[in-house]
Amino acid sequence: MITDIQDYFTKGCGRCDRFNTDDCSTRQWLPGLRQLRALCIKAGLTETLKWAHPCYMHAGRNIVIIGAFRSDFRLSFFNAALMKDPENMLQKKGPNTQHADMIRFTENTQVEQMHGILVEYLKEAMRYAEAGLKPEKTIGSIELPEELTDALDADPELAEAFHRLTPGRQKSYAINLNAAKKPETRIARIEKFRPKIRAGKGALER
Repeated sequence: MITDIQDYFTKGCGRCDRFNTDDCSTRQWLPGLRQLRALCIKAGLTETLKWAHPCYMHAGRNIVIIGAFRSDFRLSFFNAALMKDPENMLQKKGPNTQHADMIRFTENTQVEQMHGILVEYLKEAMRYAEAGLKPEKTIGSIELPEELTDALDADPELAEAFHRLTPGRQKSYAINLNAAKKPETRIARIEKFRPKIRAGKGALER
């Protein structure tokens, strides 16, 4: 995976074998991705690189992350359950996703056309960060650790796979991760769990 954020806009994220080729999804959507980047920075967000993708922060909190896919590119909101979404712009990553949390673009020109709405949505999310507000994120009576919700928010493909799991398998990950006392331990476990989640397995399945 990349370690320099500039590489994302020239080579891609480095998470697949299409990295730094003409087939990389970032090449197709580069004008729109650059416009999203400029819009986030102009709004006052701090640019960082997380999970090999451009992530934008405010008041010490993740606000949005940018992603590119073959069929679209996306601006995904962390803590999206707080968002009012007056323009009904937010979409779910998959049919079983709890909350609509992303704005999907299928044409590069859409970013400029939606400029005003995007700024308002970013400002709303920034206000929640400043106030320290967070939505309750649970599966049944099991609370998801913040590290897992952040990982799911940052990786739409992982999120779709996770929300396709049965409730019991979802709970197995929540229980396993909540048993770890240190954040770094939970993060390490999530990285090990990624193949299992994508394979539709629970935390204890082989």
